[in-house]
Amino acid sequence: MDTRWKPNVTVAAIIERDGRYLLVEEHTQEGLRLNNPAGHLDPFESPADGCAREALEETAHPFTPTALVGVYLSRFQRPATGEDITYLRLAFCGDLGDFQPERSLDDGIVRTVWMTPEEVRASADRHRSPLVLRCIEDHLAGQRYPLGLIYTDAAVATLPPLPTPRSA
Repeated sequence: MDTRWKPNVTVAAIIERDGRYLLVEEHTQEGLRLNNPAGHLDPFESPADGCAREALEETAHPFTPTALVGVYLSRFQRPATGEDITYLRLAFCGDLGDFQPERSLDDGIVRTVWMTPEEVRASADRHRSPLVLRCIEDHLAGQRYPLGLIYTDAAVATLPPLPTPRSA
């Protein structure tokens, strides 16, 4: 059994337009929750590419990351199962493209919603995690880092996956 600690790497889009933030309402094991458009980093993609993909899948809007808002390490325990999970989240802000009505939203996403910072703060009890508000507060404070801060080696996207070892 592998006992090495491995946090889940997630990417999130912090999308602001005209003083409002784009969130998704999604089904979770804890019920209907609000979240930044976000998800797990997939194999063979850079964090910025993963963020663009997740934003498109969850909002039906193309999204181009232009800056890193922050890197966040958090721990979550599922109330129903007691499962203990650690997440490493990379949050990006950027440019939002036009809505693509022909696209369906990702499984579990009920709808997208534009909210003012005050509405986001007032709905904190419905957030999927405390990072929803924390990322928005950091964005509001002007926290931005260049995308070049995150280096993705070319081998991430070009090398074939290693074979899975067979059990004896």
